[in-house]
Amino acid sequence: MPATDPSATTARHGEAQPHTGLPSVGRSQGGDRVVVVGAGIGGLSAALELSHAGFDVLVVDQADQPGGKIRQLDVEGLAVDAGPTVLTMRWVFDDLLATVGARLEDEVSLSPLSIIARHAWSESERLDLHADKTATIDAIGAFAGPAEARAYEAFARTAQRLEASLRPTFMAADRPSMMGLAARMAAVDPGSLFLINPQASLWQTLKGYFSDPRLLQLFGRYATYCGASPYSAPATLMLIAHVETQGVYALSGGMTALPAALARLAAARGAAFRMASTVTAITTTAGRVSGVRLADGEAIAADAVVFNGDEQALATGLLGPEASVGLTALSPRLRSLSALAVCLAERFDGFPLVRHNVFFSSNYTAEFNDIARLRRLPREPTVYLCAQDRGGTDLAPAPNAHERALILVNAPAVGDTTPLPHEEIDRCWQATRALLNRCGLRIDGHGSARRMTSPADFHRLFPATGGALYGRASHGSLSAFQRPGSRSSLPGLYLAGGSVHPGPGVPMAALSGRQAAASLVQDRASIRTFRPAATSGGTSTR
Repeated sequence: MPATDPSATTARHGEAQPHTGLPSVGRSQGGDRVVVVGAGIGGLSAALELSHAGFDVLVVDQADQPGGKIRQLDVEGLAVDAGPTVLTMRWVFDDLLATVGARLEDEVSLSPLSIIARHAWSESERLDLHADKTATIDAIGAFAGPAEARAYEAFARTAQRLEASLRPTFMAADRPSMMGLAARMAAVDPGSLFLINPQASLWQTLKGYFSDPRLLQLFGRYATYCGASPYSAPATLMLIAHVETQGVYALSGGMTALPAALARLAAARGAAFRMASTVTAITTTAGRVSGVRLADGEAIAADAVVFNGDEQALATGLLGPEASVGLTALSPRLRSLSALAVCLAERFDGFPLVRHNVFFSSNYTAEFNDIARLRRLPREPTVYLCAQDRGGTDLAPAPNAHERALILVNAPAVGDTTPLPHEEIDRCWQATRALLNRCGLRIDGHGSARRMTSPADFHRLFPATGGALYGRASHGSLSAFQRPGSRSSLPGLYLAGGSVHPGPGVPMAALSGRQAAASLVQDRASIRTFRPAATSGGTSTR
């Protein structure tokens, strides 16, 4: 399933559920003003915790609704999810809401999916992954033979140990160094350090488990969840296999129900929202943050700013030179994947769709060569289709009903350098339909009821990214340590979203927001503790 990064809108100028281990956000002693730039999941998580703690919080975003990359488009009067379509790692949101005295199930309607995803290579080759691990083992055995089923069992055990080790030491912890992470992992599970070769890619590691090339494709696709190539992504991403068995959820009303709930909870605790407002600069005084400036010239004073957007908007100076200190502009080659995203309202026939469906190309190597080396849309893409009116079963909507669907194809992040020509986009769309037809899925209409978003469109929505949806590409063993942490080099400026630690994905963005809030609180407490007394002729640091 897709992983369009939910990190918030940039400034657009351009089992028991364990605690996350994040520092507790205490009550604000002085009603400090915090401006959160970007109402995506990271920004909303930070705003919720900070407003609950008594901070004077203002959230500013250019969009009309909160959500960032979690958004919907209208197609023939139907609201179609146009970004992330899946919720995993529910414990992140259970813990966040428990911290502010609320419960996730009281705020959104969640439905666990029994079929995680349906995969197809042709009309006769189909494989379901199930929430029930035993059902997945049986399905793989029937699909690829008993040896591959046993290989999956070994793979799943490793994924489980990795997830258990990395959850407290990396996902829900502050940004570590490589040696620091190794020490943390050794303290939790010493053996976990030897489960994988840190120099091996996800693809190389999978080849140590599976012989069937179709299973290599299926589990290699986990790399694309964070915008990476399976041939370059670190093997630690195999932990996604275990994350999905812990629960994949559909939300009533679509994914936008989640940011709407977080915004509602934050507002109830005093947070204010300025939607349809563009931040063009983060202002400074005496070497620290002093507020933000809007496109209309309005200046808003602040003791601290949480920037919930792609860090490249800061690194390239879109919000002023002071905010770029300590950040590096990425080469386009270091960007994560973009996408060609198509929202449809159509009638589907033939293939038994479930909520999440993946249709694989016949040549995975050629697909990623097209994207990574040739910087073009794949000639034969792998296709993700979210059938948003279906659940985790084969139950279809009413006959002849128009269904909401999001189709995603991986694409290079070239929206600012060499925007894809219309002819290439049209060719890819025709190749997409041909693959679906080969696998038995027919789209009854001619595709007229659709809205398409290209890498250039994503770049316009999220400037300085080129359309990259996941920040820096997660390539190589060092990639996890190259994302910035919650504290920037500019005092008073904090970072959240999928381009910073711990990385892309809806729950990861939420964790980044919590990290930003915790760091801010710690620093503000330190400033209050050590603030010198005012003297004649002096200036306040506030």
